[in-house]
Amino acid sequence: MAAASDPPFYDLLNRVLPARQLSVAEEMLDEHGSDKWLASKRPDIVAFAESTEDVAKVLTLAHEERIPVTTRGAGFGYVGGCVPVRGGISLSVRRMNRIVEIDKEDWVAVVEPGVITGDLQDAAKAKGCFYPPDPASLRECSIGGNIATNAGGPRCLKYGVTRPWVLGLEVVLADGRILCTGGRLHKNKQGFDLLGNFVGSEGLLGVVTEATLRLIPHPPARAMLSAGFAAFTEVADAVQAVLESGLLPAAIEIADPFTLKAARDFAGKGIPDGGGHLLIELDGSSEAVAAEIVALEKLIRSLGALSVETATTEDGCEKIWDIRRAFSYALKATGLTKLNQDLVVPRSRLVDLVEFAADLQARSGIAMACFGHAGDGNIHVNLMVDKIDAPEQRAHADKVQDELFRQVLSWGGVVTGEHGVGLARMPWFEDAVGPVSADLHRSLKAALDPRGILNPGKFLTRW
Repeated sequence: MAAASDPPFYDLLNRVLPARQLSVAEEMLDEHGSDKWLASKRPDIVAFAESTEDVAKVLTLAHEERIPVTTRGAGFGYVGGCVPVRGGISLSVRRMNRIVEIDKEDWVAVVEPGVITGDLQDAAKAKGCFYPPDPASLRECSIGGNIATNAGGPRCLKYGVTRPWVLGLEVVLADGRILCTGGRLHKNKQGFDLLGNFVGSEGLLGVVTEATLRLIPHPPARAMLSAGFAAFTEVADAVQAVLESGLLPAAIEIADPFTLKAARDFAGKGIPDGGGHLLIELDGSSEAVAAEIVALEKLIRSLGALSVETATTEDGCEKIWDIRRAFSYALKATGLTKLNQDLVVPRSRLVDLVEFAADLQARSGIAMACFGHAGDGNIHVNLMVDKIDAPEQRAHADKVQDELFRQVLSWGGVVTGEHGVGLARMPWFEDAVGPVSADLHRSLKAALDPRGILNPGKFLTRW
């Protein structure tokens, strides 16, 4: 029975889910009211789905009663994508966390949306299989969230974002119908690319309840290179030199002076000297990797690197990766508010972006922490803002962000490469995609969610 303070639809939900799967506890509402971005808004109730049938029951009810539903996975997003800005139900799929199977004959993994990405990678590796998508938060983010945002990560250079690795989806639509699209086949051209509509849809079109993911044989060897350069622009130039050399690394990561200083303060040691950091991972056959790491080291030294470190063992490679994975935590430890951007520019504009960020920092007085996936042009140009709660400082930061985003768009770039639009990128969405594309987005939303209950209040603002 609902308490007097419970939302009016508690009893309705309790008819389709047991009380143990519902919560209106203060701490639970707070937890489900925000992600890693600044915005927060409590839901009226949290519903914990434990099966596809649970999700279908909740959405059928919500569709009939016009109750807003915002789906939540691990809650590790950076753009407010799972913030329930219109209240209603926060539908958690974290309890749906089974790795249903890893099949080495079909080379697929079948998983529920609450599976942590790193756990899937570990389970696949134990069977000699490889699931390459690797967000920096892979030990904390979930597959459902990766699919919702079409998440990327360092290995995108060689292996791409999440979409190419999704072979099949089970999705509950807004009215409770269950759609199965795709399957276990590695080649499939039957009808429209429905998979592509849901991968990256940020919970606006349906709720993923099971995913069939493509696996490949695990590379037998890997190697890492870490190098320090005097200037960040030298690192950007080095990225182009590596790509022009004919090598195709799995990952190329870079970091600027502000990020490196924060990392040195945070970690205390192990951070390369200089004002720019270059990190490169190679993988493949043992013979190829052994030859390529030698050639790569020779190339990087010829470009004037201050220091070069290489690793060819698993432990050595992970030690170098630990440097990169600490960047976000190091920036958080500065005490400044990190406005986390995931901009993408054409590779030919990489140096331009680095130089523009430095100029913008000098003109605005707001520090810019630049690091990220240079191999595919995806650089996290993070504004490090002091006293973000002060209205004048927030207004100034918004103005600086606007100048940064509009410059990136003028180069043919995009304002999000992997985090999603959510709330944080809403002001730039229509300008970024154009009016015809924006209208087509809304048409698709209207067709699949005619009552606008799924993740309302996000970038399709008419809904």
